[in-house]
Amino acid sequence: MIVEDSKKEQHVVQDDNSHESSNSATSIDDLSFRNLSKLILPPLGSNGSNTNQTHEKGFIITPMDSRYRCWESLMVIMVAYSAWVCPFEIAFMRSNPNTTLYITDNVVDIFFAADIFLTFFVAYIDATTQLLVRDRRKIAIRYLSTWFIMDVASTIPFDLLALLLTGKHQVGVSYSVLGMLRFWRLRRVKQFFTRLEKDMRFSYFWVRCARLLFVTLLTVHCAGCLYYLLADRYPHQGDTWLRTMNPNYKETSLVIRYIAALYWSITTMTTVGYGDLHAVNTLEMVFIIFYMLFNLGLTAYIIGNMTNLVVEGTRRTMEFRNSIEAASNFVCRNHLPPRLKDQILAYMCLRFRAESLNQQELIEQLPKTICKSIRHHLFLPTVEKVYLFKGVTREILLLLVADMKAEYIPPREDVIMQNESPDELYIIVSGEVEMLESEMENEQTVWTFKSGDMIGEVGAFCCRPQSYTYRTKTLSQLLKIRTSNLIEAMKTRQEDNIIMIKNFLQHHKNLKGLRLGDLLHGVGGDYGDPNMYVNLLTVASTGNATFLEELLKAKLDPDIGDAQGRTPLFMT
Repeated sequence: MIVEDSKKEQHVVQDDNSHESSNSATSIDDLSFRNLSKLILPPLGSNGSNTNQTHEKGFIITPMDSRYRCWESLMVIMVAYSAWVCPFEIAFMRSNPNTTLYITDNVVDIFFAADIFLTFFVAYIDATTQLLVRDRRKIAIRYLSTWFIMDVASTIPFDLLALLLTGKHQVGVSYSVLGMLRFWRLRRVKQFFTRLEKDMRFSYFWVRCARLLFVTLLTVHCAGCLYYLLADRYPHQGDTWLRTMNPNYKETSLVIRYIAALYWSITTMTTVGYGDLHAVNTLEMVFIIFYMLFNLGLTAYIIGNMTNLVVEGTRRTMEFRNSIEAASNFVCRNHLPPRLKDQILAYMCLRFRAESLNQQELIEQLPKTICKSIRHHLFLPTVEKVYLFKGVTREILLLLVADMKAEYIPPREDVIMQNESPDELYIIVSGEVEMLESEMENEQTVWTFKSGDMIGEVGAFCCRPQSYTYRTKTLSQLLKIRTSNLIEAMKTRQEDNIIMIKNFLQHHKNLKGLRLGDLLHGVGGDYGDPNMYVNLLTVASTGNATFLEELLKAKLDPDIGDAQGRTPLFMT
């Protein structure tokens, strides 16, 4: 078992870059499948993982932070309020401003002003590299060059300025038009619905329906308010639809007038008018012409979206949602435990996000020579830092890297299972992997591997079933190497074979709390794989008696020879 000193020693050898990637992963240590939308997949290879995070200087907010997500949701509610109240106040409250609405508007403006200040501290995902940028200077430059001016313009309380300058609440159409700048905030609603569409906790169908319903109701509301405004401010009061409906409409309650405006707007949008309410003057006719032309486009948009939603849908997202639903039904039908359900759904969600990057598919489509060059560029810096390959010739490393594949593994996923055949071994590029000892139904953590470590090499070297279970602790990027490829590479140069054996021995000798005999416990006996004893012969030829002693403690037979009759005991 691991002693406390060995834990500290293992922790100290991690470099700054691996510590950064570990921090980014452990920030979501308690991740479950419902929070996978918050993940940012690191780029392939060590170069990407080293540049994924920049050092934070001061207060920086991560956009995936749950508290910031709550703040964004609050801002969406306030945007919806602003989008409703702004045209309503312009059309219906001109002559009799409402004090409650006036105060509420200014409070909402204060919240949006606070959000502008907060945005200077919110990290963003670079559209080109898909990396999280935490540099405050870059954040400020990006915001100032994009949304800042319009955000400020939409937050200025023009009504309050008019009151301070003129002493009146309303001073004409110009201030009303400036107040319409608040509609700029609607971009937040679009971003909000886009995020919900990719959140597997919510039904994609109902989120799309809610989005279309919001657009429709907002259009009906704004058109109704504008149509009322045209009639209310028309110079010849008798020639308006309001006077035709009710000559004394100003004495009618505000609710009745608002409902009448909505009634006209929705009957026009659905093309079931005009029977009772119709245009009376030329200005109203012109407005209706443009409104109905707009409705043509809006109707086409709604019908097109509903057709795609019901008939075809967004193909890839719908396939993902269908696979999630099928997996959930499978879990319920077979009464699988909650932990397995989380693992299945987390894997499917992570695979969906990884496939959207088209990394592996793109690499496989390219010629073999280009694929090798890409893998050399992405993976070679990581492989060169692994203890097993210290001092190994570049030729061997290039052979190994050419056949490596990168995989993203979600948290709490078994990478290697106990007693599994040693077909593959892994190099950890980013994240953390735990080595677990299982006794009956109890599991105990023996070791924690971090960026730059290798797992599964003991079983691969000794050609024995794995003695432990290796499970990801955080989101991890792993490089997979087939054992057969490693053995073939070792056979290429005997000198490199000996170097790897020495590195293997020295590494496990340094891990004071974890002996090689512990790693091989319970696997000695009657397996008798010839490759194992070829390695034993190599160890014997190097004179590493300590290594042989550890292997003999694992009950490996030193009397089994190779094809030439040589045995490890004879070589020793």
